[in-house]
Amino acid sequence: MMRRIPVLSVVLAAALVLPACSSLNPFADAEPKMAPLPALQASTSLATRWSASIGDAGIYRFEPAVVGEDVFAAAEDGDVARFSGGQARWRVRIDGGLTAGVGADAALAVVANSQGQVIALDAGSGAEQWRATINAEVLAAPSLARDVVVVRSSDNRLFGLDRKSGAVRWTYVRTTPPLTLRNQSGMLVEESVAVTGFPGGKLAAFNLANGGLLWELTVALPSGSTELERIADVVGMPVVYRQNLCAATFQGRVACFDITNGKMIWSRPLSSSDGISRDVRQVYVTEDADAVSALDAFSGASMWRQSALTRRGLSAPLAIAAGVVVGDREGYLHLLNRDTGAFIGRADTDGSAIVVAPKAIGDGVLVQTRGGRVLVLEAR
Repeated sequence: MMRRIPVLSVVLAAALVLPACSSLNPFADAEPKMAPLPALQASTSLATRWSASIGDAGIYRFEPAVVGEDVFAAAEDGDVARFSGGQARWRVRIDGGLTAGVGADAALAVVANSQGQVIALDAGSGAEQWRATINAEVLAAPSLARDVVVVRSSDNRLFGLDRKSGAVRWTYVRTTPPLTLRNQSGMLVEESVAVTGFPGGKLAAFNLANGGLLWELTVALPSGSTELERIADVVGMPVVYRQNLCAATFQGRVACFDITNGKMIWSRPLSSSDGISRDVRQVYVTEDADAVSALDAFSGASMWRQSALTRRGLSAPLAIAAGVVVGDREGYLHLLNRDTGAFIGRADTDGSAIVVAPKAIGDGVLVQTRGGRVLVLEAR
């Protein structure tokens, strides 16, 4: 089966400048087509609780932030807003056009613009608090901790910015392979530690006080004879459940570790370009072949695999009480049974792609579409 290969961080010269018309592409008619919507006998409905507009995402992947029952969202044109029950409490326009956001908590909402600047806004009013220039492209939503705002650049540097002033307190730099995926791995922040994934199949933890490396784990090792075959980036957000830490890589593996001693509990050879979710019993993976798989959280054994969404450009999954939700490039949100993977519900949004993982908000599900719709839905 042909893999869905995400955007790379380098230009693959000649192949990308060839016209795409069928007369010049002998394989055009043979390209796999997107699977039609699977038949559905819905046992659960996904009803829209509220919906609002923020603006188009363009070529970027804007991640909304949840703080209590409120949602912070941003768009490529520079709009940032805080929504409460679907109504905008405030909306501001940031100059320079945005490339990433939003990282937020009860005090700050943080975004990044195309000029290599990180902008912090007051979470209550939207007023700008500070602006820091890091002269780097930022594609992932900033992460907020007690004393610092952690920003990851597209070349995999980490910047620790003072939460009150935006001053750079520390920088972490590591060697980046010649080819990497352009979609950034998310970052877990817990008290004084941040955990994130890197190209080369590595998970690493950092001291937020000084950016020092605390430990590093290997999810997958790059393999193959070409740089393209050797891409093994950690993708999506690592997930923690009690003492277990799990992550997925592109062209590599899904693995879970015991964070008390760093030992690998299990690993499975699965490739993902989006990421994973988990609940008490299972780890859910969106494969780069646009299948959704469930693995036993304690052994890695395969529980089920739903492959009826081929070529629909799936987002990372989200496990909720009602099932497993995943978005696609036509703006559909699919609800799967957690025990069998069968389709039990579906919702249409605005017809544009859902590329960022859905998020839990209370007992509902939050999605932001590429076309700029922000929706909270609930299973009934």
